[in-house]
Amino acid sequence: MIAALMLVGGYLLGSIPSGLIVSRVYRGVDVRDQGSGKTGFTNTLRSLGLGAAIVVLLADIAKGAAPVLIARAVFDDPWAATLTGVAAVIGHTFPVFANFRGGRGVATAFGALLAIALWPSLWLALAVLVAGGAALAITRYVSVMSMTATAVAFVLIVVSVLVGWLAPHYLLFGAAATLAIELNHLPNMRRLLRGVEPKLGQGGASSAGS
Repeated sequence: MIAALMLVGGYLLGSIPSGLIVSRVYRGVDVRDQGSGKTGFTNTLRSLGLGAAIVVLLADIAKGAAPVLIARAVFDDPWAATLTGVAAVIGHTFPVFANFRGGRGVATAFGALLAIALWPSLWLALAVLVAGGAALAITRYVSVMSMTATAVAFVLIVVSVLVGWLAPHYLLFGAAATLAIELNHLPNMRRLLRGVEPKLGQGGASSAGS
């Protein structure tokens, strides 16, 4: 019963279409008709500008953090936090409130990680930010930043579990979120291999081609 509640609650919170709402409010458009067709920070930045993108980023992080924090407060159970975190990422990627067309789940997964890695493991989230920032500074590819940060996060979750800083239950969150995010970046990987992936500050591919 708890598992069902956590899955449904996390999924519904993750399904709140932040990017779609912001694009409607800012410009009266559907951000999914722009650029890559996704609802996350990067496509919002390219399509609507920095102000709208920051709002989307913060909202997407909150969508991942909120259900995990609620689960930890109400049930005090690592399984509950794990399930809500995974469900929130799935909800963001396949939102029921937006015809199952969402984003790639990076910011939402990071929000869940923040809520999972509360003190004394908050360094884990900070390390992920540093790794992602370094990848972006070196390559200027947001997709490379996202994939690098996700891979680093998974490795650090594994290490944290092995040394006893995190409960082993969170390995499921790390594996599921990593798999979902990396699979969501397959189009980006193909564009990187072809040398046509847009860098930060450049226009994105059309949604039809994504």
